[in-house]
Amino acid sequence: MNLLAPIFATACFFGLSACAGAASAPPQSPPVPARADRVQLVEQGLIPQDAPDGTVPTATSLHDRMRHYRVPGLSVAVIEGGRIDWAKGYGVLRASDSVPVDTLTLFQAASISKVVTTVAALRLVENGRFLLDGDVNAHLSTWRVPENGFTQEQKVTLRRILTHTSGLTVSGFAGYERGQPVPTLLQVLTGTPPANSETVQVDTTPGDTQRYSGGGFTVLQLLIQEATGRPFEAALDELVLRPAGMTHSSFEQPLPVSTAAGAAWGHYNDGSAVDGGSRVHPEQAAAGLWSTPSDLARLLMAIQRAAAGQGQGLLSPEMTREMLTPQVGPSGLGFVVMGDGERRIFRHSGSNVGFRARMIGYVQGGRGAVVMTNGDAGAALVEEILGSIARVYEWPVGN
Repeated sequence: MNLLAPIFATACFFGLSACAGAASAPPQSPPVPARADRVQLVEQGLIPQDAPDGTVPTATSLHDRMRHYRVPGLSVAVIEGGRIDWAKGYGVLRASDSVPVDTLTLFQAASISKVVTTVAALRLVENGRFLLDGDVNAHLSTWRVPENGFTQEQKVTLRRILTHTSGLTVSGFAGYERGQPVPTLLQVLTGTPPANSETVQVDTTPGDTQRYSGGGFTVLQLLIQEATGRPFEAALDELVLRPAGMTHSSFEQPLPVSTAAGAAWGHYNDGSAVDGGSRVHPEQAAAGLWSTPSDLARLLMAIQRAAAGQGQGLLSPEMTREMLTPQVGPSGLGFVVMGDGERRIFRHSGSNVGFRARMIGYVQGGRGAVVMTNGDAGAALVEEILGSIARVYEWPVGN
C-alpha cells in the first residue's frame, strides 16, 4: 500500500498561481503588509484547486477550505527573513472533540521523517562513522542487504538510499492499527509477520533507476542504530532534534500516553477519526516522526544558515550544499530540490494514514513554510495554503 505523496512531481508546488514557469514578483512591488495583516491575508486568500473546468476560482477562507476537505485541524509556520514570522494552529485535535490545535500540537510528519534522518546520517558521515559512497553492508552486522545478481558490481550506498536510486524495494508503509502486534525492525526488513510489508531487497541494479523507497530508509535506520549503539529515537534526538531546537518533536513509536494526549488524531477522507488516533510506525526513519511546523521550520532555518556559511550549523556548509544540490533529477540528498538562483527551493511531503504535511524552504533569502494537517484530504489544502503564503509574501516562484 503506497501512502506516499508524489514528491518527485514537477507540477505546481505552491498552488494554482505558482506553477513552474510562472513569473516572479515585479521589481517595483508594494511593501509586504504588516504581520497581523499578513496572517489575515493568508487566511482569506486560498484559491481552490478543485474548481470546475472553465471557471475562474475566487479566493476563499482557510476555514471554509478546511470544512470543504473535512480536515478537522492543521498548523502552519511561516519563515521570512531567516526567522519564524508567525505560527498558528487551526481547528481541533479530533473531529468529535473541541480541544483546539495550537502551535505545540504534534502531528505525524510521515515521510518528512526522511529529511530529519538524512541530516542525522550526514552528520555521522562528517564524524567518520560511515561513508556517503561506501557499501552499507560494510557497517551492518545484525542484518545485511541480501546480495544477489544486481549487487555483484554495484552496491547499496548511503548516497543511493538518499536519492532513491539504491534498487531497494518497498515504497511506503501502511503502519499498524492500535492493538495490533507491531513488528521489530528486523521483521520489517525481512518481511516476517507481523510485518505487513514485503521483504526489503534489491531488485534493480543500484544506481540505475530512481524509485521511491521507504525500504531504503529502513535500512538506514538500522545503519544509524548500529553506528551509534543507541535506539533510533535516542540517536535522532541527540544528532538532530536537540541541536536544531526541535524540543517538541519525537521519533518515539508509539508516543507515550502523556504526550499522545495532546497530539492530533488522524482522520480519513470522510472526516471520521482513525481508530486510536493514529497508526504506529516502527519504520521510524521513513515515517515515524511526530513534530510541529515550528520545529520543522527551525530545521529548515538551520539548513539555510549552514548553506550560507553562517555559524556552526548541524552540517558543514560543504555538506549542506551537497545535500541541496540535485544529484539525480530533482533529488538532492533527502530533499527534492527545484529552481535556480533565488527561486531554488528544497522540499519534502509527508503522507501517513490520517495525516498530510509539506515543508518548503528557499536556499537563499531565509524564506519557507511548513503546513501539517490531520486529514487524508489535507494534501490539496496544504497546496492552497502554500499558494496563499507565496502570494502574500511575494515569494519568487517558477524556474
